[in-house]
Amino acid sequence: MTIRFQADADLNQNIVTGILRREPEIDFQTATTAGLSGLTDTQVLEIAAQGGRILVSHDQRTMPRYFAEFISNETSPGLIIVPKKLSIFEVIETLIIVWSASNTEEWVNRIIYLPL
Repeated sequence: MTIRFQADADLNQNIVTGILRREPEIDFQTATTAGLSGLTDTQVLEIAAQGGRILVSHDQRTMPRYFAEFISNETSPGLIIVPKKLSIFEVIETLIIVWSASNTEEWVNRIIYLPL
């Protein structure tokens, strides 16, 4: 299956915009569209999982811990942590590669940190 992404509320919107400009076929839902503002990390992970979407977040501090707890009881399409120090261009390029070169089954219950 084709990878679908979910932006966390903290993700720089320029990343989503840049990806959709470069590859309009990518299904990358914004946090606003998903109604993620003000939700807990666990709630965000639940929404991403229900939608079959890999969560993309800048939250290196708490999201990995909640992800570990979440996958102990549930299945997640995956989590990608994007350090804020990475250039937007590098993030866009990497996420497009992930989308084009892999499928959803490869990311189930996995957390990765960019850069790859």
